[in-house]
Amino acid sequence: MGTAYNMVLIFFVYGLAFFSMGLAITLEANRGSDARLRHGLRALAIFGLLHGSHEWVEMLELLEMLPGQDLDPIAWQTARIAMLEFSFLFLAAFGATLLPRVKDFRRASVLVPIVLATIWGIGIVVLRNFFTIETGLWDVADVWTRYAVAVPAGLLACVGLLGQWRVFKKAGMERFGRDALLAAVAFALYGLIGQTIVRTSPLPPSTVINQDLFLRTFGFPIQLLRAGAAVVSAWAVIRFLRSFEVETQHKIAALQEAQLHEAQRREALRGQLLKQVVSAQEAERQRIARELHDATGQSLTAVGLGLRGISNTLRQDLDKAAENLHQLEGLVASSLDELQRLIADLRPSHLDDLGLPAALRWYAGEMQNRVPLAITIEINGEPRPIDPVANTTLFRVAQEALTNVIKHARAANVAVRLSYLPAVVMLQVEDDGCGFDVEAQAQRPQWGLLGMEERATLLGGHVAVQSQPGHGARIEMMIPYHLIPEVGDDNTTAARG
Repeated sequence: MGTAYNMVLIFFVYGLAFFSMGLAITLEANRGSDARLRHGLRALAIFGLLHGSHEWVEMLELLEMLPGQDLDPIAWQTARIAMLEFSFLFLAAFGATLLPRVKDFRRASVLVPIVLATIWGIGIVVLRNFFTIETGLWDVADVWTRYAVAVPAGLLACVGLLGQWRVFKKAGMERFGRDALLAAVAFALYGLIGQTIVRTSPLPPSTVINQDLFLRTFGFPIQLLRAGAAVVSAWAVIRFLRSFEVETQHKIAALQEAQLHEAQRREALRGQLLKQVVSAQEAERQRIARELHDATGQSLTAVGLGLRGISNTLRQDLDKAAENLHQLEGLVASSLDELQRLIADLRPSHLDDLGLPAALRWYAGEMQNRVPLAITIEINGEPRPIDPVANTTLFRVAQEALTNVIKHARAANVAVRLSYLPAVVMLQVEDDGCGFDVEAQAQRPQWGLLGMEERATLLGGHVAVQSQPGHGARIEMMIPYHLIPEVGDDNTTAARG
């Protein structure tokens, strides 16, 4: 009675080890990035669940607690043999998946079990011609299943885990490699010894080399060796499943590092952009000062000198004074035109008075008067009131994009599209120029594009650039609507467009 209960305990631990391994793999297998290992572990999980259940069936059979065991023993024996065979076929699929130098691991994980199942099936058909239930057919089927399927499956699992050991070593994960190596040794022991020492049956060599001989020789049952190998292999496999957690942590750390690096890069670019903006402001101030000095200032000086001359001429020659006044009038008109052009370059009144579409049309006309470039303006959708800051941003981006086209694109035509979409307002500037490599340009700062991105980001939008060498370029900016809360507000008119 004590021996029977010891065997029950062994079967319980034996089944628990593999069943727990199957559950653990089921929970963790999909976390890894290695597709080969994920695929193989799914087969190993099924092996663990099936084989653990098989050992518990043997335990219940020993306890005579199987439901209907006496009523239909043939059904139970058939189910047990089938469970045993299929469990080892999935173990073979696991080993075949991890075989080194096998590229199509999915195909190998199917073909190898099919070959083993074919050999097993042919053997069963042949053996049925020699043995019957009365002469030990069930014992023969159990022994043949272990010889034909279990032994190769254990060896395949060993070789596959050795391959995984090398993979872990190359990845710098030696401690998980040691776990894989330990699991490989356990499965080798389980396959070579645990499945060749079988129950006594009429099928050679089990007539001589069997579990009774093992018990007489070593003093403990072969099931204890199998259970020990199962515990070790399950423990080692569950330990190297922790590699998925470490891999995930490495990925998170790498992602955080990349995000930090990107934030630092953007901060550095933002600092350089700020310097560029300050430099551009200073350059603009110098330009305005120079133009005021060279054009408007000189014109005003000439007007002043002319007025002093007229004060003397009025007493001597009225006709000449009238002629000088006429010349001064033309000079003042020219100065006013120059001053208005300068003011319009700084901020066009059309943007505030007539809205963004009108401002874009005006600016396109001004640019076409200065350079040989055909510019078309397209307005899509019903114009909606948008935030004044967004209004100005869209206009400045259009200015910057057209300036880049004139400087770099060597284009003949450019289209500016302003689209009022349901959720965003979209500006597109597309030319037929020489284009450029977007990825190559991204490797070095492009202050114009960075300025556009900064403007868009501040308003919750984004900028996309599409271009290929020889195929022109398209800059697309989208900004969510910032609707004017009250129609009667004083800024409503200025923001329309």
